[in-house]
Amino acid sequence: MIILGVDPGLTRCGVGVVEAGASRRLSFIHVDVIRTSPDTSQDLRLLSIYNGLVDKIERFVPDTVSIERVFAQANRNTVLGTAQAAGMAMLAAAQRGIPVALHTPTEVKLAITGNGKADKLQVERMVMRILNLSEMPTPPDAADALAQAMCHALRPAGALQGGEREQHLTAAQRQWAVAAQRAKRRRGVDRGM
Repeated sequence: MIILGVDPGLTRCGVGVVEAGASRRLSFIHVDVIRTSPDTSQDLRLLSIYNGLVDKIERFVPDTVSIERVFAQANRNTVLGTAQAAGMAMLAAAQRGIPVALHTPTEVKLAITGNGKADKLQVERMVMRILNLSEMPTPPDAADALAQAMCHALRPAGALQGGEREQHLTAAQRQWAVAAQRAKRRRGVDRGM
């Protein structure tokens, strides 16, 4: 399975491509950053990001596009630009009938390091180690995009459905599955279910 990961951003949009083979063995395929200038109007910046993403999707023909789920930050303009860039990735994938997955930064950290509170350096080092890279992808948006793709490949297939499936998960995948189940239960409680 080929997974294209996107770390959305208006100035730098990271794109990482990995292949998930048998036993969830991951192989590095490609990493890049689509850049736009703050001096360009926002509509043209989004068009540039869209065109860059279309180019990557058509070049690597992924089975899934995994995008960082946008979360609220203190800087509203950053959140808006990030959300718009994520929308361009969703649009490019949807137009080609490619499924889209959204993963939060915490989910990515948990899948890659086994710790949902890991710092960026820990994630980057694990990306290098898992993909057997000789150097860290730069800028950080590139490593984040690879981590996003890797998260999708490493996530539990059925989130703890049966003991047999649980036995085939790594420690990090089991933690991720437990966290996903807890979040699901919390959402049910919040809705009064």
